[in-house]
Amino acid sequence: MELLSQIEEIFKMVVQYGVLLMECVGVVILLVTTAKSIWGCIKRDPHVRLTLAQGIALALEFKLGGEVLRTVIVRERSELVILGAIILLRGALTFLIHWEIKNEEAHLE
Repeated sequence: MELLSQIEEIFKMVVQYGVLLMECVGVVILLVTTAKSIWGCIKRDPHVRLTLAQGIALALEFKLGGEVLRTVIVRERSELVILGAIILLRGALTFLIHWEIKNEEAHLE
């Protein structure tokens, strides 16, 4: 039993670091995309909306991946409900942003 609890603790720590990594990557992508989009606005780039939408979508994908990974270590039903709601919201946002990207690409052609 001692070995099993140690393995469980190691697994939990690996998952937590994985979630942290995915969340950080999402934040970095969002910050870089924001900086590029601000620069694009200054230069009056016609593709700035598309660039921003693609960056936000990619950042949301990483954040969503972190939430899905977090479900592995959830212990209580209330935590699972909250995580499920977050996943649904981020999934809906991702869907809407991909729809916006398609519309923007069609508009630019």
